[in-house]
Amino acid sequence: MASPPASGLPLRRARFADLTPFELYGLCRLRVDVFVVEQQCPYPELDGRDTEPTTEHLWFESDGEVTATIRVLEDGGGTRAIGRVATAAAFRGQGLAARLIEEGIASYGGAAITLGAQAHLEGWYARFGFRRSGGGYVEDGIPHVPMRREPA
Repeated sequence: MASPPASGLPLRRARFADLTPFELYGLCRLRVDVFVVEQQCPYPELDGRDTEPTTEHLWFESDGEVTATIRVLEDGGGTRAIGRVATAAAFRGQGLAARLIEEGIASYGGAAITLGAQAHLEGWYARFGFRRSGGGYVEDGIPHVPMRREPA
């Protein structure tokens, strides 16, 4: 599927209770496609935190298909955590994930924000002000590094 220019895609955001069944399916489908199928993670990306009342899901859609997504969690002590960053293969290289990260920072940048970055993306997250905050670890067979962005 040829992807249309992503610059005009509207940002969508919702808490779990406000997602329609079709939106929820689209978010989960993209995660499965990226994390399970492409990256061959052995476990589905369900940890129960999607349903927490303070968790916010941000995404872009094109013709009803979720093209990129992140979620922002309340992580205790006023800290937020960005995770589940995923972009559909046909929409990569168009800046969608960057726009979602920027929106997450704009919305929650008054608090410290953490994330677990795939190690090869450490430099990409650094451009948004995230810095390594500990030693590396392996999650689902993929090297990761903890990162943190201090409040603005």
